Amino acid sequence: MRRKIYQELLQWKQRSGESALLVQGARRVGKSYIVEAFAKAEYKSYILIDFNLVDQPVKEMFEHDLVDLKTFFMKLTTYYGVKLYERESLIIFDEVQLFPRARSAIKYLVADGRYDYIETGSLISIRENVKDILIPSEEDHVDMYPLDFEEFLFANGMNETVISAMRQKFDKLESLEESMHDKMMDLFRKYLLVGGMPDAVNAYVQDKNIRSVREIQSEIHEYYAADASKYEADRRLTIRRIYDMIPSNMENKKKRIVVQNIENKRGKTFRDY
Repeated sequence: MRRKIYQELLQWKQRSGESALLVQGARRVGKSYIVEAFAKAEYKSYILIDFNLVDQPVKEMFEHDLVDLKTFFMKLTTYYGVKLYERESLIIFDEVQLFPRARSAIKYLVADGRYDYIETGSLISIRENVKDILIPSEEDHVDMYPLDFEEFLFANGMNETVISAMRQKFDKLESLEESMHDKMMDLFRKYLLVGGMPDAVNAYVQDKNIRSVREIQSEIHEYYAADASKYEADRRLTIRRIYDMIPSNMENKKKRIVVQNIENKRGKTFRDY
């Protein structure tokens, strides 16, 4: 899928060598996909270290071999079977929040200057897993979100010329021709149903089956609910209850969670929730 963040990655690459780049955002918004697509298109070679799947030997490299980067890179290229080229290769730390030691190593890797580094991380975990590590100052941040409406149009085959013309009309507060207006409103209503999560958009683009989209949305919803409540074990049920209340509470006039609606309050105060 065409994503606007790609241009931000290109701009960072033009400053390559000055810092690593942390692409952070909610789960399932396409961080790993776009970073690997960028690596394939813009570099001579790359290594993707997925800390969700990484084996112990790779972790031990970060624990023991950073004092000798020549040995570190030799072991890394041998393990992944990829040749690295100075200033022409990228190393990706995917889901870096799962192994904070790798994130703290960025300071020394960037200073070494041989290769470029991109990290990806999910928002909640990135903020949680920083205990006892040095947050590198040599780290630029960019936030990634689900597809916006323009990106949804790209995914549905709309070309840049049409989208650019529509954007110009919008900026000038001019109306579209009726036929184009009707077409765009139809696509916008579909965007409201499908949303911007890449898996859901892919499912819609492939077969236009809203049932498939709903299944994916339900799966993502459950994944988010579990993720939101896993950091406070003794409050897991309360957090899940609040999470499930969000849609209905956003429909009321005040648009906020009402503590009185939470079950089993047992004397808890607003501040507790």
